[in-house]
Formats: sequence, structure tokens, C-alpha cells
Amino acid sequence: MHTVVVEPTGTRAEDVLAVARGGARTELSAAAITALTGAREVIDALAAKPEPVYGVSTGFGALATRHIGPGLRAVLQRNIVRSHAAGMGPRVEREVVRALMFLRLKTVCSGHTGVRPEVAQAMADVLNAGITPIVHEYGSLGCSGDLAPLSHCALTLMGEGEAEGPDGTVRPAAELLAEHGITPVELREKEGLALLNGTDGMLGMLLMAIDDLETLYKSADITAALSLEALLGTEKVLAPELHAIRPHPGQGASAANMLAVLTGSGLTGHHIGDAPRVQDAYSVRCAPQVAGAGRDTLAHARLVAARELASAVDNPVVLGGGRVESNGNFHGAPVGYVLDFLAIAAADLASIAERRTDRLLDKNRSHGLPAFLADDPGVDSGLMIAQYTQAALVSEMKRLAVPASVDSIPSSALQEDHVSMGWSAARKLRTTVANLTRVLAVELYAATRAIELRKGLTPAPATRAVLAAVRPAGVEGPGPDRYLAPDLGAAEEFVRTGRLVAAVETVTGPLA
Repeated sequence: MHTVVVEPTGTRAEDVLAVARGGARTELSAAAITALTGAREVIDALAAKPEPVYGVSTGFGALATRHIGPGLRAVLQRNIVRSHAAGMGPRVEREVVRALMFLRLKTVCSGHTGVRPEVAQAMADVLNAGITPIVHEYGSLGCSGDLAPLSHCALTLMGEGEAEGPDGTVRPAAELLAEHGITPVELREKEGLALLNGTDGMLGMLLMAIDDLETLYKSADITAALSLEALLGTEKVLAPELHAIRPHPGQGASAANMLAVLTGSGLTGHHIGDAPRVQDAYSVRCAPQVAGAGRDTLAHARLVAARELASAVDNPVVLGGGRVESNGNFHGAPVGYVLDFLAIAAADLASIAERRTDRLLDKNRSHGLPAFLADDPGVDSGLMIAQYTQAALVSEMKRLAVPASVDSIPSSALQEDHVSMGWSAARKLRTTVANLTRVLAVELYAATRAIELRKGLTPAPATRAVLAAVRPAGVEGPGPDRYLAPDLGAAEEFVRTGRLVAAVETVTGPLA
């Protein structure tokens, strides 16, 4: 199995995904252990002094004014984990929790947190054993870290609460640790706080959303090209010289992808009747502009994610020369903004895809296709209600595009008086990404059926590759009405797993 080595200098997005989604093992590098040891020596030295140091010998948040003596410091660290493990609501997905745990381990190993090497090793051991703490939907305000979610993870390290074993069964954490030979940790000065105080949950979800959206933006270029083809539109609007004079990188990439899909098509530019069309509708003609703007948004999100992956988010932090300083780096605004930005872009991409689908189904605008792509319109309803489903998904995405990061509710007796709501932004983006997959699946279903109804016209080679792959996958072609939900589910799976992109790339080569 692939092993990810944790270094003090940060990590890569692909390493996070390998651990979160691929079950990769984690291993601490020698440099990480050295960094952990050095930072711990600083904390131990400060703990021995009479002067209070936040997180080491004081309470937390609004309770930071109380000095905690040596006899109560282990209790202090244990208590912060127990009291902050206050999540409610549905369980968070396993991949999110694994990303959360790995990213906190990454920061712990930076040498800026003061956590002992044995605690970091226990974190790696829990990940490697496939033990997943039970984390709940609600409990993070995206400031002072993803507090409740990270606390539930720390609780498992202490052998308390419940966790999911590698077999998917939820059991007491103490039992799972014992089965895998992992000794529960006994937290010392600063360690409880260091395990809770990061933006790891929202960053993990951002990285997974970026990974999913990279496939979905290519998929959207493909479905847009198929719709253009099915509507007998013109590919001339995709000419590189047109996009060079408005040089947004994403726009040029989307146009190039669509043009690659349409190369060799016998449907584009074909006219029904005597009156040639001068221009296609906006939802067809402006597809590269809309998808391209989303691609540029995605590029900005990657930049923010890369900076976060190189960060050590904790408070206080251990700096060079034995300094320990309070700071505000735990504030989730940088991540929260791009999470909301991606939700806005994805909602608009879904909106334009739905408009193309509706055009395919309307006999007054589809240039010769039967109403609702039905076999016998009137007797058959065709894809009428598939578009209803698509519209419902888009409507929800528009609601989810309302930014979470503009909200703030003061907490901790007004000590924490401005928060990012980045966790909430991440949670709604996950729903948005899933809905976008479904919206594109409906467009794919409608466009492929419409193309097959264009008898006597030869689709592009890339389109033929899609048809050859999607039909055996359970997405059936034209015909009388049938139970539609299984077809739509198969189309969703075809898009989600990247098989749509893979089918096209057998003809076009790698898409941008």
C-alpha cells in the first residue's frame, strides 16, 4: 500500500487525497520527529516557569485569565477535549474525517505546536489502523479551528467516545485502540489545545471539492459540446482566435475542450429548413465563457489550498529562539471565501447546463427533435420529468450559493467575536458538487438521446466513443417510456467516476 511520509515543511494535495480517499498509510519522517522534539522542549521549559503562558498554564478562550498550576494541567488538557467534543447532527463522511486527522497531523509535525512525538505517532497509528472517529455535522464556526470536529478526533486518541472500525462498525474507541495495539494518549501541557486548533476540516473538504470539480469541469465541457451537436449548433464560436482576444485561461481551455470533442462532427452547422441560424442561444454559444470563469475560480482555490497546505495553523505557536506567541492564523476566512466562491461558480455551471437540457426537450427550439425526446409524444412523456429533477437540483444549488462566510455569530463570551463559518461553507459545497454531478448526468442523458435521434447524420468520433461507453453502463438510448431513475443513476455514476472524460480522451487525448 502507498505510504505518505509526513514532513515538517507541509504536504501536497495528492497526499491528503491518498490518505483520505485511498487509505494510504502515514509515516513520520526523521525531520518531523526532530521538529516535534525541539518544539516540545520549548513548551516544557515554559511550563516549568511561574509566568502564565496561554494554552500551557492558562485556561482557554474567555477563561484565559486563570493561571493553572502544574497539578491540574493534565486535567486541563483532557477537559478541553471532552468539553469541546460537543458536535451534533449526522455523522460526517469517513473521507472527510481522515482528511481532518491527516491535516492536523501535518501541522503537529511542523514543529510549531509543541506536541510530543509519541502523540503524533499515535495519530498516525489511528489513521493506519483504519479507525475513524465519529464526527458530527455541527460544531465548528470556522474560527479557533474546527473545534468540535477536531475534538471528537482527539477524544478517540484518548480512548474515549466512539469510532468506526475498519469494518465499518461503530464501537467504543478504547476497544478499537486496544485491538490494534494503540495505547491511549495522556495529554500534557498545550497538547489538547494543539489537537483542536486548526482549519483542517474545511481545508480537507476544499481539497476534495477541487479534486471532484477538476473532473466535473471537463465533464461540463463534454456535455456542452454534445448538446451543441444535438442542437445542430455551430462550432465556429469555439475558434481559438475568438478566445485569444479575451484571454481568460479557463475560457480558452473550455473552448479548446469543446472543439476537440466536436472535431469531425457531421451534425454541427447542419440546418433544418430554409432559414440558416446566424447564432446559437447563449446557453450554447457562451458555454466556454461560463465554464471558463468557473475554471479560473478553481485555479484560485488551488492557490489558496496550496498556501494552507504549507501553513502551520495553531494558537499559540512555537517560533524560533524559544518564543511562543499568540496569533490569529486559525481564522478560516481565506478558506471560507474560496469554498463559497466555488459554490457560486458550480451553481452557475449547473444553471447553464439545465438551460441547454430544456432547449433539447422543447420541440419549438430543438430544431427538429421530438417533444421531450419522446418516442411517441403524448403517449410517451420522454425526458420531461428528468428536466424537473434537474431543475430541482439547480434550484437547491442556487440556495446553497448564498455565502456562509459573510455570516458571523460571536462566541466565547465575546472573546471570539468574529468567526468565518468556513466549515459550513465546506459542508454546503459538498452538496453542491454532488448536485452538479447529477445535473451534468441529466444533460448527458438528454444530449446522447438527441444525437441518436438525428438519423442520417454522423456524430463526432469523440461522441461515438461516449455512446459506445455509456450504453453498456446502463444508460439506455431512445425508445418508449421506461422506469427512468435507474438510467439517471447510471448516468450520474458514469460522470462521477470520470468514465465520461475517459471515454472522450480515448479519441481526443488529455483534455485541459
